[in-house]
Amino acid sequence: MIRLMMALAVAGITVAQSPARAIQAGGNPQAQRKSHTLRLHARHRKEVKGKRYRSRLEIRREALRWDAAKTAILVIDMWAEHPCKQAMARAGELAPYVNLVVTAARARGVTIVHAPSGGIHFYEDAKYRARIKAAPPVTEPFKIEAWRYVDRKREPPLPIDDRDGGCDDPVPPDMTVRIDRHVHPAIDVVAGDVVSAGGSEIYRLFKHEGIQNVVVMGIHTNMCVLGRPFGIRNLVDLGFNVVLARDLTDALYDPRDRPYVSHVQGTQLVIEHIEEYWCPTILGYDLMR
Repeated sequence: MIRLMMALAVAGITVAQSPARAIQAGGNPQAQRKSHTLRLHARHRKEVKGKRYRSRLEIRREALRWDAAKTAILVIDMWAEHPCKQAMARAGELAPYVNLVVTAARARGVTIVHAPSGGIHFYEDAKYRARIKAAPPVTEPFKIEAWRYVDRKREPPLPIDDRDGGCDDPVPPDMTVRIDRHVHPAIDVVAGDVVSAGGSEIYRLFKHEGIQNVVVMGIHTNMCVLGRPFGIRNLVDLGFNVVLARDLTDALYDPRDRPYVSHVQGTQLVIEHIEEYWCPTILGYDLMR
């Protein structure tokens, strides 16, 4: 987040030089974009066995070079509202920075997919749905379920306890209350973007357009970012190169629950879990250069 704030001025110039109007409705936007190489600084964690069978976790860093035309950003569940007021406030703080990064990446040729689960009916007849609806059917390597739970063959339980829903409001809210699930108003949805909340159709779009690399951002790290049908667990197992933008996500965690750490520390623990068991992470700033 801090590095994004430091990059505001530079990003503003870059975006101004590459306006969104360069992406016109109709056709495949990839054909209208110049090739650009994304230079990402990825971080992951690996268990290393030492002497006398002791092991330790090492933080490893890797320079990735991704073709922007073969890369998509998946913005997960950045809704206009959330029943947990604390979570909604944090999403409101996060949204302008998500938009800053998405705007810069879009101008570099990256495909932008907004995935507002439960809010797709707001966009069903919009042009943002036409592109993904036009993608031809493909064979899925496995059945993409509505939710991907913890994979006990690959990962231990999450390092935080979110069994009660994870909301840290002083008074627990009614999580069943109806909310506005439009894309957050601070995040632009422009011509050439895609709106979807379906794992199968997102997979179909990516295969049809040659997308090989996916940057995941949005909320919540311990829930939808991992478990949605288009979340990290499925994306990795479907064979995509996946990274999480670790400064553009937030967990749904209550510090009154195990392991009794701050909300920021709870989010960091989930990020570290993802780095160890699922995929590397990057900073959003990498997508603005």
